[in-house]
Amino acid sequence: MLIYKLLPSSAMACLQGSLLALPIILNPAFANANVPLSSSVNKALPQLESLYIHLHQNPELSYHEKNSSARMAQELTSLGFTVTENFGGYGVVGIFKNGKGPTVMIRADTDGLPIIEQTGKSYASKVTTLDASNNKVGVMHGCGHDIHMTSLIGTAQQLMQHKADWKGTLMMVAQPAEEVGGGAKAMLKQGLFSQFSTPDAVLGLHVSATIPAGKVGAISGYALANVDSVDIKIKGKGGHGAYPHTTIDPIVLAARTVMALQTIPSREISPLEPNVVTVGSIHGGSKHNIISNEVMLQLTLRSYNPDVREQQIAAIKRITKGIAISAGLPEELMPEVNVHDDETIPSTYNDPMLAAKVKASIEAEIGTDNVLVAPQVMAGEDFGLYGRTAEKVPITLFWLGAVEPQIYADSVAKGDTLPSLHSSQFAPDYRLTISTGVRSMTRAAIDLFNQ
Repeated sequence: MLIYKLLPSSAMACLQGSLLALPIILNPAFANANVPLSSSVNKALPQLESLYIHLHQNPELSYHEKNSSARMAQELTSLGFTVTENFGGYGVVGIFKNGKGPTVMIRADTDGLPIIEQTGKSYASKVTTLDASNNKVGVMHGCGHDIHMTSLIGTAQQLMQHKADWKGTLMMVAQPAEEVGGGAKAMLKQGLFSQFSTPDAVLGLHVSATIPAGKVGAISGYALANVDSVDIKIKGKGGHGAYPHTTIDPIVLAARTVMALQTIPSREISPLEPNVVTVGSIHGGSKHNIISNEVMLQLTLRSYNPDVREQQIAAIKRITKGIAISAGLPEELMPEVNVHDDETIPSTYNDPMLAAKVKASIEAEIGTDNVLVAPQVMAGEDFGLYGRTAEKVPITLFWLGAVEPQIYADSVAKGDTLPSLHSSQFAPDYRLTISTGVRSMTRAAIDLFNQ
C-alpha cells in the first residue's frame, strides 16, 4: 500500500491507535528565512502527513466539526497565532500580526461527508454516526477537506518560519459547514471582516480529482457556480386510476413540468450563459390504481451570472403555474415553489488581477509546466461569499491536483474515468498533494504581502 512507502515504521505504528489519541503539534522550528521553501516544506512533511492521517480517520459531518475545529485551533495556537474558536459555529480564526502591511486571509473548510469509505486504504475512515434523520451513516473526507486543513496548517507553519520575508497581518480561517453552504454565511454574519481585520485578499484551494498531484489548476473569473435547491409541490385532484377523467392527475402534470423546465436553459436563457436545471427527485402516489393529490419535485439549479439565476427561478414559477392553469386547477391548487435560501450558494468569481498574481507566484514556486488552466465547473463552493460582502474583497481559489500521477496517466491511456470528488473511492496522493498545496499557498501569500 502507498502508505508504507510514505511513512516510516514508527509513524505506521501510530496508525494502529495512538494517532487518534495523541495530538501532533507541528514544530515551527524546521527552517528559517535562509532555507528555500521547498526544503523547509519537505522537512515538515512527515508531521503534516501524520496530521492528515489523523484528520482523515476522524471526519465529522457539517455542523458537528467540534474535534476538527479544536485541532485546528490547537495547531494555530502552537504556532503563535491569536486564536478565536467557535466563531460562526465551529469556525476558527487565527491572527498573526507581523508588522505593517496588507492583510491576507487564507481559508480551509473542515467538514466531511456522509459516505462509507471504500478506498481499501489502511488509513481509511471507519467512522459512523447518526444523521439528522437518525439514520446510521458512514463519514468520510470525500471532498478533500482533510487535505485543505493540513495545507492550511502547513502554510501557517511556513509563513511563521519565513516571517522575516513578509510584513502584514495573516488571517487563517478554518471554516465549518461548507458542504451544506452554511459555514461562510455564519462566519460572515458573526462579523468575520469587522471583528478581525478586513482582508486585502482572500485565498483558498480545493483538491481536484481530475488533475495529477504535483500540479495546480488556475482560473480567472467565474470558477464555480451559483447553486440553488428548489422544491416544487404540484397539486391535483386525486381519485381512482380506472376513472382518470374524474381527476386532474398531478403525476401527468409533473411529467409535463419536468419536460417544460428543460426549455429554460435550451430556449429561454442565452446559449452564451451556462446554466443547468436538473430535476433530481420526483415522488408521488402510493399504489398502482390510485391517482394522488400531489407530487413533489426536487431540483438543483446551476449558473454563473446572478441575473441568470433570477431568470431561472422566475421561469420555474411561471412555467409550473402555467401548466396548472392549463389543466383547469383553481387558484388554491396552484403549485408551490420553494427556493431554499438557506442553502443558496453564490458563484465563485476569482478576481482577475488577484488570480493573475497568484498564478504567477505558483508558477515561480513549482514551475510553469505544473500550472494548468482549469475550466469552469458547475459545482458550488461557499468560498465565493467572501468576495460578495460590502467590502468587495478580491478572492481567488485554485485547484490542487490530487490524483497519483501514474494512476492519472493510466486513466488517460485507457480512457478510464477516475473516482470523482464525493466518491467513496476518492483517495488523494496526499504526500505530493500536501507538499504542492503548502508550497503554492505559502509562495502566493508571501508575494501578496510584498506587492
